[in-house]
Amino acid sequence: MNNQIKIAVLGGGSWATAIVKMLSENLETIGWYMRSVYAIEHIKRNKHNPSYLSSAELHPEQLDLSDDINAIVENYDVLIFAIPSAFLSTELEKLTVSIEKKVVFSAIKGIVPESGLIVGEHFHKQYNIPYENIGVVSGPCHAEEVAMERLSYLTIACQDETKAKQLSNAIAGRYIKTKISDDIVGTEYAAMLKNIYAIAAGIAHGLGYGDNFQAVLMSNGIREMKRFIKKVHKMKRNINNSAYLGDLLVTGYSTFSRNRMFGNMIGKGYTVKSAMLEMSMVAEGYYATKSAYKINQKNKAKTPIIDAVYNVLYDKKEAKDEFLKLTNRLD
Repeated sequence: MNNQIKIAVLGGGSWATAIVKMLSENLETIGWYMRSVYAIEHIKRNKHNPSYLSSAELHPEQLDLSDDINAIVENYDVLIFAIPSAFLSTELEKLTVSIEKKVVFSAIKGIVPESGLIVGEHFHKQYNIPYENIGVVSGPCHAEEVAMERLSYLTIACQDETKAKQLSNAIAGRYIKTKISDDIVGTEYAAMLKNIYAIAAGIAHGLGYGDNFQAVLMSNGIREMKRFIKKVHKMKRNINNSAYLGDLLVTGYSTFSRNRMFGNMIGKGYTVKSAMLEMSMVAEGYYATKSAYKINQKNKAKTPIIDAVYNVLYDKKEAKDEFLKLTNRLD
């Protein structure tokens, strides 16, 4: 990665749009792959994404927009994937050009359902990308606040510090502060797990639990996250840093959190299917719950919150009963 770094964003949703907005502060040209031809034409004419984060002003003259994933992959060195994990495999199946020599950053907060792997591991195992060419973009950061240019912080994680610094410099700006990390596995698992805890927070709210219980839930959530991540990737990390605790708190408490919104609907009695139909955006935590539960069947970390959410979402247990049991397992 040299100074003439060519960066592309893949995805057409809120987070992809937010990342494009951040990069446009620093780069002359940004590649942008979107499936929707309608969205591309709309952005060119009206300078905003019609379906997601429509308040964010975009600058078409800076954007190399394409609905051809191969054209974007071929022409750019650094690929930031911001496609929901549930749809990632389908999009990658369209590739006819190799991504083996590309630098890939995941801005995806979830597990790839087909492989049961976090995104970085999926790219490494399925596409032979070496770990030093894989990175993670993590919060705490909501796309909606980026659109409003509210001060936000991002962690850019990569084993190769130079690559982390270069992307960090490309993203940092007036309202974005960045820091770098070498914990790609830990930050990616944290980004996946916090969505599960946000669903738990939403379920609790939907059931009528108050702020006092939410505080206990989040406190237990960060300790549960620490136990889980330690089992999958043991290294020295401070779980109280923004990429872990900060991201958990913003996702667990914010009104912008789609996972909390999804959980709130479940707590109020919606079925999983009806809650999903009502939401226009994907709640990554739904898929993450199943994957985390399966991974922990082998690792045996103490995870009462993940277990409770899994029982509600996948075993169709009553949320009221499961959370009553959970209250006796927290401290």
